[in-house]
Formats: sequence, structure tokens, C-alpha cells
Amino acid sequence: MSDAHPARAVLIAGPTASGKSALAMALAERIGGIIVNADSMQVYRDLRIITARPMPAEEARLPHRLYGDVDAAVNYSVGQYVADAGAALDEARRGHRVAIFVGGTGLYFKALTAGLAAVPPIPPDIRAGVRARLAQHGAAALHAELQARDPAGAARLNPNDRTRIARALEVVEATGRPLLDWQTEGLPALIDPAAPRVFIAPDRAALYARIDARFDKMLAAGALDEVRRLAERKLDPLLPAMKAHGVPGLIRHLAGEITLEEAARKAKLDTRHYAKRQFTWFRHQLGDWPRMAPEAALDALLHLPTAGSGPN
Repeated sequence: MSDAHPARAVLIAGPTASGKSALAMALAERIGGIIVNADSMQVYRDLRIITARPMPAEEARLPHRLYGDVDAAVNYSVGQYVADAGAALDEARRGHRVAIFVGGTGLYFKALTAGLAAVPPIPPDIRAGVRARLAQHGAAALHAELQARDPAGAARLNPNDRTRIARALEVVEATGRPLLDWQTEGLPALIDPAAPRVFIAPDRAALYARIDARFDKMLAAGALDEVRRLAERKLDPLLPAMKAHGVPGLIRHLAGEITLEEAARKAKLDTRHYAKRQFTWFRHQLGDWPRMAPEAALDALLHLPTAGSGPN
């Protein structure tokens, strides 16, 4: 667990395709920063193009951490992210640099600034058993199983929410305790919630246009081949990497179920919906974060004493 001073971190959040990465690069060049990923899909090494991960030339210009470090077969947890983020903060502190966290995963930012429930790791055999039962019997059957073992947890979940039902059942099966019990016993925050932070809030119409254009560029850059290689691994479809925006539709296209145009249309629509949810989530969960247009954010961050003072 890191003991980095709060002033040594800057937090940049925002919806997908809002220009966060470019802002982080510009800020890092000005203040001597290490860019730390806070996007739950960009951790996966299999998906550089489809997740808009920084390109090798960008990573060569400035230090980047937690990008592409995780295999797609891994169910990377928020708890593991916090541990890895702590290591990145320690590295920044030792080098007298600023850790610039950038991404759109609200749970990562909340865990960094508010702490995290201390759920222990789930043994692989238990996870595999729950996933096998889910595939064989369906979400409703597992929800009924959860109802018998964790009634309060089952009551909070939609009976068709496969991912959360499986997670809750894994926890109670592995630990003998409901997930809610673990969520009351958290790990401390790594970063002071008053650290320099910003939520990039571009115009919605412009953002949606960028989302559409970006997916077309992803396809031109080889996203379909990237997803083909992932599909050939025949991984569990419930794994996070298998649900990255664009991946399910492109896999269906590769299987001959839909056209490429249909897959692209669905990916763009799903990504727009996700961006809308990001706006809503941050407004409700981290409503005190300053919101600003992308073009104003760099100047604002540079004029915050803790961000612009440089290494100490």
C-alpha cells in the first residue's frame, strides 16, 4: 500500500473518446508526470486497438503504467487494480514525479479516493464451478441459489444480471460470508479525494460524433483482426475483456451472424450509451469533481498549485 503524498497525484476522468489521454500527455510533459491507466479495459494486452489504448510511440514518449499488463483470460478485479495503482504511486514518489491517473472507470477513481471493500481473492476452482453452473442452468437458477445463501444480496440484484449474481455467489461460496459483509470492511484510500481532479465534459453531440469516427478508425487500424485473435482463444464470454465495446458484435460478425456494418452500428450505439452512463455515474457518485470542457482543462490543472509545482 502506497504512502504517496496526496499532492503527488492528479486525477483526470471523463467519458470515452473525450480527449482524456491527450490531456494527460500534455500535462505530463509540462509537469513531469507518469501516466497511470484508470480504464478497466485498457489493462488488457489483447485489446490495444479496440480499447483505444495509447500507441507504442506515445508510450515511448512518456512513462505509462498499467496499460496492457493483463491477459484477457484474467478477471482483473478492482482490488488488484488498487494494489497495482499503489505500486505506480510508489514509483512516482521515488522518482519525484506526479502520478497522473486517467481513464473513465468510475469505480477505479472511487476506490483510489474512498477506499475499497476488502474481498479476498476467489479460488479459481470456485469461480470455474460457479461459471459452469451459470452456463448450464442460467442466471435465474443461480439467483435462486443466491437467495438461499445470501437473501439480502439476492434481493439487491436483478435475476437476469449474470455477472453480479455470479460474483455474489462466488464470494459467499468462497468465504462463507455475503458480499455486503466484506463491503463494510474496506481498504483505505490511496489518494486524498481533494487531490487535483477534473471530469472532462465535452458537448454531447460532438462526443457522439467522435465515438462514431473513432470506431471507424479502429476498424481501419485492424480492430477486426485483433478481435479475431481474441475469439480464437475461446475464452469465457463473461470475462471483462470479452465484453469490451465492439468485441461481442465483431465476434458475431466473424461467426457469420451479422454483417460488419451491423456490428459497427451496434458498437457505436453501445459506446454512446456507455458514455451517457459515465456522465450519470460521476454526477451521482463523484459529484464534487470539477467539470469542464476539454479545451479548458489543461490550463486549469496547470494553475492548481499541487499539479503545477513540479517534482519536489
